[in-house]
Amino acid sequence: MLVLTRHGYETAVEGSNGFVCAVERGWMSQYDFPQFWNPHMRGPLCYNPPAVRSILPYTIKRTELVLAGRSKPEMIAAIKDAITSHALPPLESGAMTYMMSKQGYLNDEAHNWVPHLMFYFPRAQGSTWGADLPGAPPMLNPQFQDSPEALSVIMVPVTHWSDGTSAPKMH
Repeated sequence: MLVLTRHGYETAVEGSNGFVCAVERGWMSQYDFPQFWNPHMRGPLCYNPPAVRSILPYTIKRTELVLAGRSKPEMIAAIKDAITSHALPPLESGAMTYMMSKQGYLNDEAHNWVPHLMFYFPRAQGSTWGADLPGAPPMLNPQFQDSPEALSVIMVPVTHWSDGTSAPKMH
């Protein structure tokens, strides 16, 4: 488990199954999201091993840039440079996270939203995976659609929170 300190993410508890849990902040939203700097945003999630190796480094890098006082344009440029120089890894097949804690606060409108799984793919239309179609549960998260990370994130709501209680119905 990682915790955010004034120096960046640090390991608080060492796990044994290859998963890593952390709480993302608003700056992990898409760059043009109006609540990008919202200090209330907290997104507790757990990365599976492929996501630890290929998604978590982006969270750590963006956080380093924020803590260094970089602007959004500077962050975008630094992420592009890190991708080009291979300082950030390419997406690994099978990368997935789950966000199932009631303790999240994803933004001022959604609050803790619903528990869900997130699957990471190279950038593509949501319809490639049946996302955002009428009555289909998968949704395309626009988070990385226009970012240098060049990812698509498909979110799939699940029926229960991590504590076993029922989730609200999706409308």
